[in-house]
Amino acid sequence: MAWKCGAMAGPLGPSLVRPATEEFTKEAITALRAGKVIAVPTDTLYGFACDACSLGAVNRIYEIKGRQYTSPLAICVGDVHDIGKFAVTDHLPHRLLDNLLPGPVTVVLRRGDSSILEKSLNPGLNSIGVRVPDSNFIRLIARGSGSALALTSANLSGKPSSVDIKDFENLWEHCAYVYDGGVLPSGRAGSTVVDLTSMGKYKILRPGSAAVETIEVLQRHSLIEDKVAS
Repeated sequence: MAWKCGAMAGPLGPSLVRPATEEFTKEAITALRAGKVIAVPTDTLYGFACDACSLGAVNRIYEIKGRQYTSPLAICVGDVHDIGKFAVTDHLPHRLLDNLLPGPVTVVLRRGDSSILEKSLNPGLNSIGVRVPDSNFIRLIARGSGSALALTSANLSGKPSSVDIKDFENLWEHCAYVYDGGVLPSGRAGSTVVDLTSMGKYKILRPGSAAVETIEVLQRHSLIEDKVAS
């Protein structure tokens, strides 16, 4: 299975479109804790985010996107040191994650028995994709939420990704708030998705926007490419 990386709101008026600035982070956190979905900029694309431990909010994201429930969602955390709360990291070379993140990379790791992540997120899957975007706004929200955020691109499933809030204007009504960070420069390329579940190996699952840089870091830490077919 490849990794891609709320309550229903009323019609979204201009007053509910906010700039993605620090002064609005408390408002965003309150919405997330209430089980709602918000739209936020990341370092690659605009995404829908909700509390990863709220089954109702997670289901709402699937409904908004028209996405198959068998397609897993990634999570976003505020800092690299938070990853170990949700996934197994002790098999990774020292400082590998610090050299990959924050940045436009989704690392896929085993959830493990010690993960505090709700079993209702991606049920039956023993791995989880984790992001620490190089984007101050979403990281502040993730830190303040006291949880992980479920995160996926802000678009209908199968449609082009969004680099401007106008790209998904038809979906605004389903969000508590839409946070505007301007036009993002990614060229609609999402994060690079890399499987790090096996000790000493890596597998690029999606090249995304930073494949070359990611592979350089992985090889610098003596990881070898896992070429075994999935």
